[in-house]
Amino acid sequence: MKKNNRLFTSESVTEGHPDKVCDSIADAILDAVLEQDPNSRCAAETCATTNTVMIMGEITTNAKVDFEKVVRDTIKEIGYTEQDVGFDYNAEIINKIHSQSADIAMGVDASTEAKAGDSSRYDAIGAGDQGMMYGYACTETDSLMPLPITLAHRITARLTEVRKSGLVKWLKPDGKSQVTIEYDENDNPVRVHTVVVSTQHTDNVKHDEITKIVTEEVIKKAIPQELLDENTKIFVNPTGRFVIGGPNGDSGVTGRKIVVDTYGGYCPHGGGAFSGKDPTKVDRSASYYARYVCKNIVASGLAKRCMLEVSYAIGVAKPISLRISSYGTGVCSDELLEKIVKSVFDFRPAAIIDNLGLRAPIYRATTNYGHFGKSGLAWEKTDKVEEVKKAYATLNK
Repeated sequence: MKKNNRLFTSESVTEGHPDKVCDSIADAILDAVLEQDPNSRCAAETCATTNTVMIMGEITTNAKVDFEKVVRDTIKEIGYTEQDVGFDYNAEIINKIHSQSADIAMGVDASTEAKAGDSSRYDAIGAGDQGMMYGYACTETDSLMPLPITLAHRITARLTEVRKSGLVKWLKPDGKSQVTIEYDENDNPVRVHTVVVSTQHTDNVKHDEITKIVTEEVIKKAIPQELLDENTKIFVNPTGRFVIGGPNGDSGVTGRKIVVDTYGGYCPHGGGAFSGKDPTKVDRSASYYARYVCKNIVASGLAKRCMLEVSYAIGVAKPISLRISSYGTGVCSDELLEKIVKSVFDFRPAAIIDNLGLRAPIYRATTNYGHFGKSGLAWEKTDKVEEVKKAYATLNK
């Protein structure tokens, strides 16, 4: 590695990873209640272990949902269908779901601003929790996401693709990837330094075959050839065996892959998880909106990198604080970028929900391979670029 170059690593997991099984179930439950009742309040949680799934949390809805069927259908869709592997869709299901706390509901039902007499419809509901949320965008990839997490997701998505298509018959649902990128002294990604892939497999396949097939059919199909060279290190199932996997190999819990879900460690994370939460929970909706804002800032050409932090108080509609950092890549000061953002974007929860269409059953599409950087999601649009440019021209006088 050249002097002054640096390394950065991100990881991803497949949909069969025990924590992602739990995230998938939680988001499937959320979609099921929103499909019947868009105003449902949902904070679904899941934990899973050997042939056991517990669903819990707070749901207030008019929907009539067979939660057990939702759980079983989700597990089957992921690929845990064999009854001799210690975890499958016939697992015992323990249902501990109850309605939302009245103390939380009162702050969402009527914000502090609404109680003070503000009649604006976007002041009608307060944030469903306190906390800080982050968004990020950069010019490293076409999706305006960091390269390490983008490539890590491509590998795990490819693992699932070759498994579900039947191309590689000995693959099982559980798996992980990790990608290390070498950056030059100007922070440009120049090559893939190291790739690590661990994938669950049947007991009748040799390690050499796993290494060969995963390298050729997964890694080299997921990573552009120009980023790989003779010095790139590749590790496939470095322990030599990965037969016992999924919730049978390690217990799973909702919300334990928050860095995988976001930017792979490339920017801070507020700590709140996404899956299972309806959009009144700003842990989710404000994080999506922060990404939306940052992506439009970068797409407009005002910065090559953009990070946004926003914070809320429970029951209050307007954010407590908002901060922008362009890491010195902006065409103007961060203070001016902040003014531009405040003039174009509305961070009140009701406005976010309305602008991004978040009361729809869209959340299973977000669960795996990152909540950001994928097409078809409202917060990935760059439809505010012209407004951002116009605000810059007005405020930069």
